[in-house]
Amino acid sequence: MVIYHPMRLKQMEHSPSQLGQYEFILRSSSDGILIADNRLKITQVNPAASAMLGMPADAMLGKTPLECFRQNMALVNLFQRSGDQTLDVRLPRRRMAVGIATTLNTGERIVLLQDVTEKRTLEGRREALIKAIAHDLRNPIAAIGGFADLIMKFGELSPQQEKFAERIKQTASKLHEVIATLVELAWIEAGMPLEHVPLELGAIIKRAVQNISPLARSKSITIAISLQDPLPQVVGDPERMYLIFYHLLQNAVLYSEPENTVAIHAWGDEQELYCSVADRGFGIEDNELDRIFDRMYRAKDKRVQEIAGGGLGLTLARTIIHRLGGDIWASSNLGEGSTFTFYLPTVQVGGDNA
Repeated sequence: MVIYHPMRLKQMEHSPSQLGQYEFILRSSSDGILIADNRLKITQVNPAASAMLGMPADAMLGKTPLECFRQNMALVNLFQRSGDQTLDVRLPRRRMAVGIATTLNTGERIVLLQDVTEKRTLEGRREALIKAIAHDLRNPIAAIGGFADLIMKFGELSPQQEKFAERIKQTASKLHEVIATLVELAWIEAGMPLEHVPLELGAIIKRAVQNISPLARSKSITIAISLQDPLPQVVGDPERMYLIFYHLLQNAVLYSEPENTVAIHAWGDEQELYCSVADRGFGIEDNELDRIFDRMYRAKDKRVQEIAGGGLGLTLARTIIHRLGGDIWASSNLGEGSTFTFYLPTVQVGGDNA
């Protein structure tokens, strides 16, 4: 049963139904819940919080967070800071929680503790595995590509042998790109800090177009650029913004029919900047429009499956865009093509975010 501070019980005696509701929520929640009054005296502790913190509830009731948790300043700060707060909180026995705090209309401070130990452990193992795979594969793949290049330059090859060597070189290059994308995605999902500097997107877009142009030329595809002049300014990470445009353009060219046009358009206002990349490809089924942003997911169309790809570029683009405060979505008409559109918040030059 939930243990309440006597003063809190006295305050709630006039509302048995409210008391019963509170008791049920606190008793049944698997998350730790602590409540302090407007003098920062702890008035309520549920069983989950007591178990997480390794302290009986009666050792906390009526005391301040500083008196109870002097060795856990993150937890103390959740109580003492104003407004909504989210902090990592270390628990006994090498466990970890995410602490979420807010102030109620009554002036009381409520702190919710969610044990994320297993989740963090699994994420750490996944990141370690990705890094190990990347480390072990990068050098051999680079060597394969390098040897194929040497054979083509200095070997006496028949036309068929030269074709095979070129295919080896291209495959090694593609594998290297997939590994680089996988590592980049893992780092960003793990919360790696991103740069936040004013960007000139026009230059970034043109750089991405330049690097995709050889692929476009191989399919006789024209890339048409339409940029509002001037473009609103956004704040972001230059290299990660480049990756967004690179992967969107790469997908557009890969999945467009030959001798077509891929169009990139950017426009905006004082609040938001929009960018779209439109292809003339196979199109995407309505029920797949959301799933194509999932890691390793590829549309079920047989023609799509025949095109080499790792299913990571769109996931990386969406992850970066979300980290920068924006969003991305796709629209499509079967047999006509698809358009990927994203927005980012703009900033006033020399000022704050709009």
